[in-house]
Amino acid sequence: MKSAGEPVRPRLRHRVAASDPGLLRLAAGLRAAGSIALSVAVLALLGTDVTHLVAGALAAMVSTFAIREKQREQQAVTLALGLPVALASMTLAAALHSNILAGDLVFVTLIFCAVYGRRFGERGTALGLIGFQIYFVSLFVGATVSDLPALFRSVAVAFACSAVVRFLLVFETPTGVLQRLREAFRARLAQLLSAQLDLLDAGPEEADRALEHVREGTARLHETALLIQGRLDAGAADQALARLVQRRVADAEIAAERLGLSLLRARGAERVDTLALHLPGAPVPSGGRQPVQDAATATLRRDLDALRLLVLRPVAAGASVSHLRNRLLGYRDEENLPVAPPPVQDVFRAVGETARAVLGLRIALGGAQDESDDSPATARSREELNAEDAVLDAEEEAPTEEPGGLQRPTTRAAVQVAVGSALAMVGGELLSRDRWYWAVLTCWIVFLNTASTGEILVKGYRRLLGTVLGVLAGIVLAGAVGHHTWTAFVLVLLFVFAVFYSAPLSYTLSSFFVTAALGLLYTLLHTYSLSVLVLRIEETALGAACGVIAAAFVLPVQTDRRTNELLATVLEHLGNVTRSAVEQLSGGPPVELLDESRDLDQALADLRAAIQPLTHPVTPLRARRETARYVVALLETCAYHARTLAATAELLPTHPSIAADPRLRRAAGRITHNLDAITAHVTDEHAKDEIETGPSIASLLGPTSPGAPRYGRVTDRVLRHLQRLDEGVTGLARPLGVPVRAPEG
Repeated sequence: MKSAGEPVRPRLRHRVAASDPGLLRLAAGLRAAGSIALSVAVLALLGTDVTHLVAGALAAMVSTFAIREKQREQQAVTLALGLPVALASMTLAAALHSNILAGDLVFVTLIFCAVYGRRFGERGTALGLIGFQIYFVSLFVGATVSDLPALFRSVAVAFACSAVVRFLLVFETPTGVLQRLREAFRARLAQLLSAQLDLLDAGPEEADRALEHVREGTARLHETALLIQGRLDAGAADQALARLVQRRVADAEIAAERLGLSLLRARGAERVDTLALHLPGAPVPSGGRQPVQDAATATLRRDLDALRLLVLRPVAAGASVSHLRNRLLGYRDEENLPVAPPPVQDVFRAVGETARAVLGLRIALGGAQDESDDSPATARSREELNAEDAVLDAEEEAPTEEPGGLQRPTTRAAVQVAVGSALAMVGGELLSRDRWYWAVLTCWIVFLNTASTGEILVKGYRRLLGTVLGVLAGIVLAGAVGHHTWTAFVLVLLFVFAVFYSAPLSYTLSSFFVTAALGLLYTLLHTYSLSVLVLRIEETALGAACGVIAAAFVLPVQTDRRTNELLATVLEHLGNVTRSAVEQLSGGPPVELLDESRDLDQALADLRAAIQPLTHPVTPLRARRETARYVVALLETCAYHARTLAATAELLPTHPSIAADPRLRRAAGRITHNLDAITAHVTDEHAKDEIETGPSIASLLGPTSPGAPRYGRVTDRVLRHLQRLDEGVTGLARPLGVPVRAPEG
């Protein structure tokens, strides 16, 4: 839903920002296509023949995508170091062109060194990638010693053109990327609010679809928050600002999620938990299919739309936006709260909390603002936010120890890729003595950014599927293009752009564009035939199979082992956040909760990536797939409640209205015990630990004075989150096979 008064141009800008956070995919596609276009243009002016044009184009692409550092100075150094590496690799390939055995041995050694280089960070990864890919380019164009001078010129021009495009034409700075990611966060937050507004009005038939849109919006907002988190160290002016932005982004994310949950409760849903916002395909909970029907609904609809407008409007937007902000923030202090059932009033309070989070985000991102139109409620919110900002303290993270020897991930991967590549060479040469390197390339690629046999299997399947579809497209395109050289080059540029633009979204789609582009390159080199494209499929299948075999039998990391390790890490971080938050809420000394919450989010992201082999649509283990999805959804639910507890605990030093309650420490003991028990079973299948069940968390606090309110409002909120966290942790026991101790008595 869009606001009727929103102009077309800003609406389009917000939509683009939301679809491509930080414009990272657009920039990657433009850099790759621009580098190739400039290289081809320069080489053509120099009278270069088609073969060396292709070599220059491929070298430009390699020099563009290999470099991943965020700081421009580091990128420049890596690019400068990459040129001699590329020339040395090309020289080796040309010198060993006629010596097959020696060439194969050197190629396998180069592959091992390239993968092992990942342990030296982004620069080591980039230089290894350049060395491998340029060797492959040399094989592709059939480089010989006599060709080296012309090839050196093509590669040097390609690296120079890549530098021009990267640093002059399609340049980006860490600060600029971070700024665009902030805009994307605002745009996605506005989209989530639109989806929540649709959920408010959705009838029985549209309720499930509306909830799915809210679920997707919540996930997309979290994805953008993680992207911002990964760019803060490089893009923020200092650590204090980085931590401030990180906190404000987390506050906005939690507030938006709480607002969605409140809307579900207002619809009359019974026993609503955030699991409904995290489990894909889950229907609207029982009782929540009817739209909110209350006299205050029109006001709520107006305020949700006003909140969306508040998110999208620029910092200095005038008195009208100030009026909206003042009205929404008043709901935090019960000002002008409409007469309505308690669940509907809770939605208005959630709107007020979200408006406060938006205000905090604006202050963090936009600096000082005009406060002349502030209402008392807005002024109090500003004072709270400023007090919170003042106590932020940047701490250094302790370095983590990595295993050594063959257990080090980079060493293990280097051995696996080397063995798989050797197998691919042998099998590839049996298929074709001229194009065996396609099998080696596929084996190399399926190991990139994978950590288990299952992940490699899924990536190999996706690459093979994309290759088959790309071959079909290549057949059509090769016939249509014929011998029109420049038409083919233009199409190659379009496909290269599509490769990089689609890569984060779909590996199958990017493989399709790669193969279609290769079909056109074969046309340019006058080596195109149907048999060549069919051979491409065969070599791809062989390379993927060799990668899976190497991963399965050489220092294997089974998917179960990998997911169990990551699951234990998530549970450990969940326990740390819960313990630290409850300890502070109980009156303990202040601790740093922001980093612990960030570690929990990152651990969950790693687990989601690792279970893809278990949740892939082609997996035959349907029950296991549903179990994996359910466990991750439960963990996301638990993480939401733990993050909310941490956010509340961090308010204690600066908010007089929030008081510590020593009874909470006793109430949370069962949760931390159960987390430890589940972790023990995940790490040791012979563990005997049992989880505990019993009365509600609130009942564990004990009695209060006669006639006094049982708990304060903040304590009530904390108890609700503890209760939901307790239920979520207990819910993990059944799918993970952890025994439950019967309640005593």
